[in-house]
Amino acid sequence: MTFTTVSPGQLSIIASGFDARPMSFLQGEERLGYEPAVARAVCKQLALEPVWVNYPMDQFYTALSGGQYDVVWFNQAITQERRAWADFTRPYGRFDEAVLVREDSPVRDINDLAGKRLGTLETRPSILLQEDFPDLEWVTFADHAAAFGTMIAALEAGELDAVLEDAVLLLAVEADNPGLRVACQRPTQHPFGVGVLPGNRELLDALNHALNQLILNGTLARLWAQWIPYKPFPF
Repeated sequence: MTFTTVSPGQLSIIASGFDARPMSFLQGEERLGYEPAVARAVCKQLALEPVWVNYPMDQFYTALSGGQYDVVWFNQAITQERRAWADFTRPYGRFDEAVLVREDSPVRDINDLAGKRLGTLETRPSILLQEDFPDLEWVTFADHAAAFGTMIAALEAGELDAVLEDAVLLLAVEADNPGLRVACQRPTQHPFGVGVLPGNRELLDALNHALNQLILNGTLARLWAQWIPYKPFPF
């Protein structure tokens, strides 16, 4: 299989340094989580070395369009808006949304959010259908390394009534914070994929082939079970 990357023998990956465990997080200099594990497995299939560089999430696709990097691979639901900037691989995961609240909150489902202040990262309203939600106040946080933690701190401080994000991220927060709980989940099953520099069809095909092989040989299921054992494998 013939393909080219920006730096021969390497896959240059645009990502973020913010803690999005279990999907991706930094422990010292080491990048851990489901997505880095899948990236390493894919690169092993393609005889490439993965090399990550951190950008603010709102700069991912302008950085990709500059031609210095091969892919965006960090917590990216495949949307029509993002397809305007990148070609996407087949999904390597499908993820639901969840609402996180304080333990003493009366919120139990989406309808209970009426009149409440709901925090989310600024890219999320473009993914979801806002008409699915009752009348409420959306409070968006800019996508940078500290944004997720700032948003959770605002919830704990009572500045927000709830937070909407990917269920896997909020379930991990719930496990580490006894004062917070996941009030409800929405089975959206958003597909997450790797955004490839437009026009590099050979690399896109190679990544898809590698992901398909990892599904067929059970590697993707094993990595999912290692990092996201509380959610069923979606493939």
